[in-house]
Amino acid sequence: MPHRFPLLLTTAFLAFAAPAWSATVTVMPGELESALATAAPGDTLVLASGTHPGGLAVKTPVTLVGQPGAVIEGRGQGNALTIFAPDVTVRNVEIRSSGLSLFDQNAGIFLGKEAHRAVIEDNRLRDNLIGIYVWGANDVMVRRNDVVGRTDLRVSERGNGIQLWNAPGTQVVDNTVRDGRDGIFTTTSKKNLFARNRFERVRFAVHYMYTNDSEISDNVSVGNGVGYAIMYSNNLVIRNNRSQGDREHGLLLNYANSAIIDGNVIDGRLSDEQAAPVEMAADKDMPVASDGPTEGKRTGTWKCVFIYNANKNRFTNNRFEGCEIGVHFTAGSERNTLTNNAFINNRTQVKYVGTRFLDWSENGRGNYWSDNAAFDLNGDGVADEAYRPNDVIDRVMWAYPSAKLLMNSPGVQVIRWAQKQFPALHPGGVIDSAPLMNPPPRTASPRIEAGQTAERKAP
Repeated sequence: MPHRFPLLLTTAFLAFAAPAWSATVTVMPGELESALATAAPGDTLVLASGTHPGGLAVKTPVTLVGQPGAVIEGRGQGNALTIFAPDVTVRNVEIRSSGLSLFDQNAGIFLGKEAHRAVIEDNRLRDNLIGIYVWGANDVMVRRNDVVGRTDLRVSERGNGIQLWNAPGTQVVDNTVRDGRDGIFTTTSKKNLFARNRFERVRFAVHYMYTNDSEISDNVSVGNGVGYAIMYSNNLVIRNNRSQGDREHGLLLNYANSAIIDGNVIDGRLSDEQAAPVEMAADKDMPVASDGPTEGKRTGTWKCVFIYNANKNRFTNNRFEGCEIGVHFTAGSERNTLTNNAFINNRTQVKYVGTRFLDWSENGRGNYWSDNAAFDLNGDGVADEAYRPNDVIDRVMWAYPSAKLLMNSPGVQVIRWAQKQFPALHPGGVIDSAPLMNPPPRTASPRIEAGQTAERKAP
């Protein structure tokens, strides 16, 4: 046994000293392909300023770092950069001009199933079909990248800014995405964290499909078609996000269950340009509702929240403001809890066409309603009477829009007075038995600042 001790010491020393053998090599334009072919694990390849031809594959765990002005040019074919090795880092490089094949999922940076624990950070992605695609790799970090898609293509022809498929543990944080199809699109994944990203001029800011046990927090969606589209996904945390002037829905839940939805702000107020009438194109990813957007100029987002066959979700401390409809429940959504939220200046606060009675309060505390002219004689912060956002007249108006001509008629006013005096006349619907007199304190709006880092781990 003693004669083996020196050998063990030597082996341990070599293992400890191995990282010191890695090299840092400056790579001039035109040399990157050969540099990748000869690189050893742990090497750092510093890309000199200039254009480096793309269509390259990284098959060794290396770090690619760009000097100012370093560009990997995909030349309009395939992926500009493909990663087939674990523990690869790509930092501070402009990567542009991938191919345009949606069938082949061409991307600026494509991370294959072997690319576990990759770090993609501080890069500029320009004129690619898909900006960054994580395809089957675990625990990837995508952070502080600036992604701009193809504005010369129709939205249906574009790729997504950042896309995930089966990428457990992957985090997407502190990125900016503009002009793609969807900002982040994820499908068939789990335990992901999307945090502090900003999205502009895309279809859906965040699009979830079959992605479970994950978190969406502190993101900002500005002026997109839909802010956060959550579909066929379970056990999510959706917290402290902001939707500002997203045209159709701030938050869409479609077959999404058991989510905690807390501290989000949906501000539906549109700019003058957004408020102009537009023709709505059919979208196969959007649930079909029986109603449609308000004709003519809008005052705000169509629906702050659209809940379509989504169950057992908990909404707390959210602010829904300035939308045509605050919350629309439909298609059998059950066992959802809404308490301590604020509904402010929505043209229709709630649209619920079911016949069940739903009490949106818990433990003596409900929600704030800006149109609730109520009294609080004992000063406990809770109104003395229950609040009902809808009545039988609303149902008639939804079913027969032409009946709006009778809204101010004496007969309609008598019916509404009778329902208020005799609640048993109500045909079911939402009731808040403990409405709040004041909106809950507003959470801080999420911001994206240069140099932010992500230290949290995905749940």
